[in-house]
Amino acid sequence: MLIGEYEHSVDAKGRLIMPSKLKQDLGESFIVTKGLDSCLFVFSLTEWSNFEEKLKTLPLTNKNARDFVRFFLSGATECELDKQGRFLISANLRQYASLEKDVVIIGVGTRLEIWNKEKWQEYSNEENISADEIAENMTMLGI
Repeated sequence: MLIGEYEHSVDAKGRLIMPSKLKQDLGESFIVTKGLDSCLFVFSLTEWSNFEEKLKTLPLTNKNARDFVRFFLSGATECELDKQGRFLISANLRQYASLEKDVVIIGVGTRLEIWNKEKWQEYSNEENISADEIAENMTMLGI
């Protein structure tokens, strides 16, 4: 399971070190794509395959479904770790998520999210995200 919060920096060539604690669950090769909330999503190849299968079930005749599929698939790229444990984030994905230098990698169970550090701090600020409020809303989802 991918969990935890890790701070790293993107180097001048657009490479990012994958935290060693995450490598085992993620694997040496994985998919990086645009995510929601202006971050990037990182999936193991197995989880990506599961996600793709779900996308294939969406109706082609529904515009929202087509937009959703385009959003995730158009920016998706397969990445591999080099000998130093780094991977290259494409320029279009770095631009989408405003990844210039300092980033935060968070594990959210089945995937990772890569955030611009300032945006993550804003998002996770107690004023913006209340655990009590989230828990209350999760009852609607059966949790």
